[in-house]
Amino acid sequence: MPKLGKSFEKRKKQQGSKKNANFSMLRYTVALIIFVGIIENMEKHTILVQFGKRVRELRKAQHLSQEALSFKANLHRTYIGMIERAEKNITLVNISKIASALGVSIDTLMKFEDG
Repeated sequence: MPKLGKSFEKRKKQQGSKKNANFSMLRYTVALIIFVGIIENMEKHTILVQFGKRVRELRKAQHLSQEALSFKANLHRTYIGMIERAEKNITLVNISKIASALGVSIDTLMKFEDG
């Protein structure tokens, strides 16, 4: 096998360091995107938190489980939990279904302690 020249080896080493730099930049970018996502998740919209607390308050006052409420509202059982934990941006249609299932008006459902 022929011996490679020093310039070839030098170029190959430089290319390797560029690849490492690109890979490091990619890792940094991915880490930053994940970090921003985590921060955004931590800063849930206040209205979602308030709404979730209100649904839980009214549900518990009627001694309903999340599953029972979901059945009455014709929604998936895990969806109620996600609403109560402010993990879902609920639609008006589903707000109406939950209000109806709880036997309250939408206006009553939307009356939060904080405003």
